[in-house]
Amino acid sequence: MNALVAFLDDLPILSVITFLPIVGSLIILSIRGEETVVAQQSRQVALLVTGTTFLLSLVIWFGFDPSTAAFQFEEKVEWLPQYKIAYRMGVDGISMPFVLLSTFLMPICVLASWHAIDKMVREYMIAFLVLETMMVGMFCALDMVLFYVFFEGVLIPMFLIIGIWGGGRRVYSAFKFFLYTLTGSVLLLVAMLAMYIQAGTTDIPTLMATKFATDMQMWLWLGMFASFAVKVPMWPVHTWLPDAHVDAPTAGSVILAGVLLKMGGYGFLRLSMPLLPDASVYFTPMVYVLSIIAVIYTSLVALVQEDMKKLIAYSSVAHMGFVTIGIFTATKQGVEGAIFQMLSHGVVSGALFLCVGVVYDRLHTREISRYGGLVNNMPKYAFAFMIFMLASVGLPGTSGFVGEFLVLAGAFQVNTWVSLLAATGVVLGAAYMLYLYRRVVYGELTKDDVKAMLDLDTREIAIFAPIILAVMWMGVYPLPVLDVMSVSVDNLLEHYNAAAAAHKAASVPALADYVVALLK
Repeated sequence: MNALVAFLDDLPILSVITFLPIVGSLIILSIRGEETVVAQQSRQVALLVTGTTFLLSLVIWFGFDPSTAAFQFEEKVEWLPQYKIAYRMGVDGISMPFVLLSTFLMPICVLASWHAIDKMVREYMIAFLVLETMMVGMFCALDMVLFYVFFEGVLIPMFLIIGIWGGGRRVYSAFKFFLYTLTGSVLLLVAMLAMYIQAGTTDIPTLMATKFATDMQMWLWLGMFASFAVKVPMWPVHTWLPDAHVDAPTAGSVILAGVLLKMGGYGFLRLSMPLLPDASVYFTPMVYVLSIIAVIYTSLVALVQEDMKKLIAYSSVAHMGFVTIGIFTATKQGVEGAIFQMLSHGVVSGALFLCVGVVYDRLHTREISRYGGLVNNMPKYAFAFMIFMLASVGLPGTSGFVGEFLVLAGAFQVNTWVSLLAATGVVLGAAYMLYLYRRVVYGELTKDDVKAMLDLDTREIAIFAPIILAVMWMGVYPLPVLDVMSVSVDNLLEHYNAAAAAHKAASVPALADYVVALLK
């Protein structure tokens, strides 16, 4: 292991993982020939590149040292030295799992699009490879300008994926997604500029050691919150998500739910809490209120949906409400649970959208009422769907249970009301997911077109098998994942809680005082 670490330290391994998909997109761009040949070779190159990127991310996962909170595999090149802006990359226990999640889902998305996408295949695969570069780069970036470039760069390929290869009102949904996320990100840019003017650097580790005035922190935090809350998305800025999911192609929905929603939670952990601890303490009650509304309200909305994709999209908002609650509990269980919940949700929600894609490719409708009795002629599909449905519900032994349990345990330490109200989301989640499963899988098989549907083929089994293994492994033996993040979370909370104690000692009026008064 030491030899592996020493070998990796001599290589710009993070840059290789980040930009290898761009190299793949250039290779695809150079393919010439008949349209069918170009399409098939584009799929093959995309699968090879994304698979290789995943294997390389596994290498750094096994070479990662979980005993230190320091950033590892660091790379630094002076980018704009006169402005103290550098190309700086590195991962710690918080970002490392998200790199692995991103690279794990991408080859699955390529396989899921193998037959579903039959027009402009070359351009589609290029869009996905560029998207992978932006996602991985954002999780590795240690300079705020670099972070922002990758953070915003994600919008362009996803906008094209929804707008060109989507269905229904794809143009409307693409523009809604783009405008919502871009508007919030403009305020993030303003906050970054203010921090740069104040500190004279955009280096994230340096900014972590910089103490900003409390009044300034409030405004900076709100600027960041506007961007990260839309990305999560939090209530009430969540309305772009159901539209984007419904009209996105299946693989687009997988990445949207699996990775892009996690960028907001990661932003809170990487920037808001360590850089602006006083403001984070102050606004914590507001985050609790918005998160609880998201958990309860969107769960109730999910219960009445007749479109499978919309139901899963609203469930994503509810699950991400658990994430924001866990992050702002500022407890070890809460923060680790939030990170674990993001990883679990990334895998499980992506799998649920793939399940919808399987039946949509056969019957070309997402209306729940059009199905029923699939267990009779699609038992393999029914089994895979059951695993992911139970993981979404949070059944013990699946990945969904670990994250939700830790978040509720962390919330209980801070505020029993928050924990109790959040727990209602578990009950409602069981209601809408079991109701969905019963209507789609059970019942009598009476419709002729549903009877004609074939069970999972070899390609689809190859897609679902690794996801099932990941869901069960994380549920039965979560320790390796928790160990990777443990020391980094401890380091984050050590600095955050010290700032929170100083904030309290300074007798700064807290938003919590008003909330407590209302509860009484």
